[in-house]
Amino acid sequence: MEGTPNLFAYVALLSWPLVALVLYRTRPMVEATIWTILGGFLLLPVDVSIKIPMIPVFDKNSIPNICALIGCTAVSRRAPQPRRFGSIEFLIAIYIASPIITSLLNADPIVIDTLTLPGVGSYDGISAAIGEFVFLLSFLIGRRFLRNAADHEQILRALVISGLAYSLPMLFEMRFSPQLHNWVYGFHPSQFVQSLREDGYRPMVFTGHGLIAAFFLMTTVVAATTLWRIRVRVFNLPPAGVTIYLAGILVLCRSAGALVYGMILTPLVRFASVRLQLRIAVLLVAVAVAFPILRTADLFPTTTLVDIAATLNRERAESLQYRFDHEKSLLARANERFWFGWGRYGRSRVYDEYGIDRSVTDGYWIITLGQYGFIGFMIQFLLLTLPVFLAVFALKYVASLREGLTLAALSLIVAIGVVDQLPNSSVGTWTLLLTGALCGRAELLLASRGRVKSRQPTKLANVRIGQ
Repeated sequence: MEGTPNLFAYVALLSWPLVALVLYRTRPMVEATIWTILGGFLLLPVDVSIKIPMIPVFDKNSIPNICALIGCTAVSRRAPQPRRFGSIEFLIAIYIASPIITSLLNADPIVIDTLTLPGVGSYDGISAAIGEFVFLLSFLIGRRFLRNAADHEQILRALVISGLAYSLPMLFEMRFSPQLHNWVYGFHPSQFVQSLREDGYRPMVFTGHGLIAAFFLMTTVVAATTLWRIRVRVFNLPPAGVTIYLAGILVLCRSAGALVYGMILTPLVRFASVRLQLRIAVLLVAVAVAFPILRTADLFPTTTLVDIAATLNRERAESLQYRFDHEKSLLARANERFWFGWGRYGRSRVYDEYGIDRSVTDGYWIITLGQYGFIGFMIQFLLLTLPVFLAVFALKYVASLREGLTLAALSLIVAIGVVDQLPNSSVGTWTLLLTGALCGRAELLLASRGRVKSRQPTKLANVRIGQ
């Protein structure tokens, strides 16, 4: 962070419940829920929070979640469905409980020269568990209230609409540099030098980083391509034109990762069969889950990847080697407390003999592995990936090609989001809302299997555009 949040940053946070109230009073519940959480992600300040003792922090993640929970509970006409205690419930229970176990196993302080890192007590564990529950609310909301095929179309429409709207401030920042967060909220949420790319700028608006903004825009391109395929217009604009426009903005974002993701997913959702799309989604999440395990066992071909990168760009190869070197030292640190990790207060980071922090933590997976250990990592990543596997099994119960395409598109968006947690750390409430919506849809379809007997999964799964 460069600078100090101004008064308006706190006013924006405190005003969001009023925004949510207006949305739930004027729009249908599904739309209000989507825009409460998506709007918070796109508009509220980064790294600004209000902390009250004994209460989880209020920030751009927790406030929209709580508002959406209250709004859905107040206006929903859907009768609560009794749930058996299944795999998802088990993962949620362990996800919430694991910080408490981690804290109880890390009561010892760490002293390195003049640096002292405090032990993590039961109070910290309970506080972290409550925080994890609040953070997970958007997953639970998506699973419960955004589980119908029409809800998924609403999600894709919201992505396209927000992409079109957000492209305007992004274009402004491409020309005049990423200043909007600083002008509106009084500070830069990340180092300004990170926005410089060759002879231009990488926009971030209010997302906190150019990589996050570019990844979000990539998902809007995928959503626009899906709507194009199922022949749904937004603002009566030609779907092909919307897709091409958003793709052009993505290119201008100067983010190689997001551009590669878009180049992989866009042709898939436009031309591939539903079955193939879901197979690619499963492959992506399998790679994401296996990667940390392979890195821990030193089986991942890091040297080969660096050599390949060196043939393309020496600077990128050096950056990749730098990342791998730091991951190796952080993995060695994590392995000292393998199962439940080191807990909070930077205890999982690597320090030199003088107590100076030498760590570089970019990937969400290595952060999670260090803080909460292998158990915490597996639980969190299984929550992010299991809905994709469920969607594969649920495909045979989809009623139409249109529903299958929206299911597959959301699966690909969720899957590529998990893959992005290897080089980056961008899991947020919007990510969890999408994951929960996919989970809820898959569970609803699987629950219908006893009532549906006449559908033809092979024909549906392999239908291509134009059929």
